[in-house]
Amino acid sequence: MLRDLARWLAAVLLAALVACGSGDSRTALVVYSPHGKDLLQYYEQAFEKAHPTVDVQWVDMGSQDVLDRLRSERANPQADVWFGAPAETFARAANEGLLAAYRPSWASKLPDEAHDPKNLWYGTYLTPEVIAYNAQVVTAADAPKDWDDVLDPKWKGKIIIRDPVASGSMRAIFAAIISRELKRTGSTAAGFDWLRRLDANTKEYVISPTMLYQKLGQREGVLSLYDMPDIETLRQTTKYPIASRIPASGTPLLVDGIALVRGSRHPDLAKEFYEFVTTPEALRAAANKFVRMPARVDIPADSLPAWIRDARAEIRPMPLDPRLIADSLDSWMKYWDAHVRNCCRAR
Repeated sequence: MLRDLARWLAAVLLAALVACGSGDSRTALVVYSPHGKDLLQYYEQAFEKAHPTVDVQWVDMGSQDVLDRLRSERANPQADVWFGAPAETFARAANEGLLAAYRPSWASKLPDEAHDPKNLWYGTYLTPEVIAYNAQVVTAADAPKDWDDVLDPKWKGKIIIRDPVASGSMRAIFAAIISRELKRTGSTAAGFDWLRRLDANTKEYVISPTMLYQKLGQREGVLSLYDMPDIETLRQTTKYPIASRIPASGTPLLVDGIALVRGSRHPDLAKEFYEFVTTPEALRAAANKFVRMPARVDIPADSLPAWIRDARAEIRPMPLDPRLIADSLDSWMKYWDAHVRNCCRAR
C-alpha cells in the first residue's frame, strides 16, 4: 500500500508540474530520476540557463518506480529522459523496448560493460554499496566490517532498510548476496536464509531515502545498508553524524546510467540534456558537489576529490553475473516480498 501511495504521489506531482507549466511558453523537458532534489535542481538550473526556451521538469522517484512508470506509460510516454538507475534496471527496460537508441559523443570513453551493446543506455556514475551507521552511537571499531557482520544478534531491532522493492541500491545488495550464496552452495536458499537473518535484525523498511536518513540520523535505527554517494552526501551536507564503511570482502559496484525514453515528445532536446549532464565538466561537478563517482575513464584522477581516489583504492568489486541478475532479480524480489519481508523482523 505504501509503495502504491508513493507512486500515486509521484503521478500527482508530475501532473502538477505539467499544469504549472501550461502557461509557460517554454518547451517542457521531463526527466525521471532517483538522483535526488539537490543534484536534479543543479542540472535543471544549469541546463535552463544554457537553453532559455526549455523548462526542465524532473520527477524524483526510486529507479524501480521509474521502470514501472515507463511500463505503464508505454503507449503514451510522459518522460523524455531517464537519468539514473543501476545497469540491470536499464537492461530490463531495454529488453522490454522502453528505451530509444542513442550513441553519445563520448561513447568510446566507457568500457564495454558500462553501456548497452545496442546503445540503449550508457553509464554515468559508479556507485559502490556500503554499510552505514550513526557514528554517535556506533564507533568505527564496533561498526560492521563486512556484510555478514550485520547479522550479529547485537544489531537486532537496530537496522533501518530502504524498501528493497523500490530501491535500485537495495535490490543490488540483495542480488549480490543471493548471487554470492548461489555460487557458494549451488542454490538460492542460502541467500534467502541470509536475508531472513537480516530481516530479524531490521526494525523498519522505509519508503524513501529521506526517511532512511532521518531515522538513521535521529537514532531510530543505528545501522543501514545503502549506496555510498547518498550516505557521503548526507554526511557532508547535514549535521547528521553518519559514517560508512566499504565491506571488506567486496561490494557491488553499480554502473548508474542514463537513457532516452522511446517515443518521447522531444527526442532531440532529450539528446542535448543527455550530453549536457555527461560532459567532463558536469561529471566533475557531480563528483565535487554531489559525491558521484564518474564512470568515464578519461577524467584525470587528480581532478577528482580525494574521497573518490581513496574509495577506488579500497573498493573490491563483487563478481556479479549481469545476465543472471537481469533474468532473475524480479522473481527474487517477488519471493523476498512474499516470503521474507517481516517474517522474522524485530517488533
